[in-house]
Amino acid sequence: MSTLALRVLVTGAAGQIAYSLLYSIAKGDVFGKDQPIALLLLDITPMMPVLEGVVMEMQDCALPLLKEIIATDKEEVAFKDLDVAILVGSMPRRDGMERKDLLKANVAIFKSQGAALDKYAKKTVKVLVVGNPANTNCLIAAKSAPSIPKQNFSCLTRLDHNRARSQVAMKCGVPATQVKNVIIWGNHSSTQYPDVHHCVVNMSGSEVPCFDAVKDDAWLKGDFITTVQQRGAAVIKARKLSSAMSAAKAICDHMRELWSGTPQGEFTSMGIYSTGNSYGVPDDLVYSFPVHIKDKTWNIVDGLAINDFSRAKMEATAKELMEERDTAVEFLGV
Repeated sequence: MSTLALRVLVTGAAGQIAYSLLYSIAKGDVFGKDQPIALLLLDITPMMPVLEGVVMEMQDCALPLLKEIIATDKEEVAFKDLDVAILVGSMPRRDGMERKDLLKANVAIFKSQGAALDKYAKKTVKVLVVGNPANTNCLIAAKSAPSIPKQNFSCLTRLDHNRARSQVAMKCGVPATQVKNVIIWGNHSSTQYPDVHHCVVNMSGSEVPCFDAVKDDAWLKGDFITTVQQRGAAVIKARKLSSAMSAAKAICDHMRELWSGTPQGEFTSMGIYSTGNSYGVPDDLVYSFPVHIKDKTWNIVDGLAINDFSRAKMEATAKELMEERDTAVEFLGV
């Protein structure tokens, strides 16, 4: 067993995603069954009584790997010497709120948290942004932490990736584990592009291209895409709350693969900083790409054929991200 506890921050720690997430991290499902964990839990001051209840429950789980748990409303405490930062907390969109209003509120939060990472966290810290609008929040956090490599920042599109796998699996009548190499391109929003042109489905022991396995091109180019794009809204409509259990599972999947790598021959989707060198995606965006992960380092899967149908959708989501970035930068005054 490693003797040094991994220092893992979860923000928005009194919220419903964190409530589904913290147990999995502390139990060893994410960073390994022999990795001690120190959990740092950050939330806003009015949520501290609720957070104390979460701490009590974590203590009552009697988990052998959980060496320390610190609940705080202070960034200088929460961000100190971090190995991992999972930034879940953000201003939620309220009725009548324009996306621009949401961006303005969140720019301030993620500028502050990026600066706190820069000042207090280890320079090797791995940062996952979950709070929406996740891509642009991630970009602002990365820009606000100039001493930490931009490659250390990512945003969550694994939930969309899992949704896409599951839709294909249900259509084919197989477990989701038998569907691999779906891709989420672009923004974690309704413009994202779930792409199955490089996806394969294991059918009776042999890998079959997704289009051949599904045998319904109209669905794959129509309802499948809109179902994945609109899934978050559909969950809110049904539950009257946003995705929590599935979001927590996706965070665990994202961080586990970042820590231990992607399986041979498989790639996953994550929002990462674009340098303008891959698939014609403009630079200075956090854009979801297909990636391989090894030694805690992601590399974009290059050389995939992109047809005109895919190209148009990839460009549309890039356009939305550029507009979001420009609006956010305007609010920052830089």
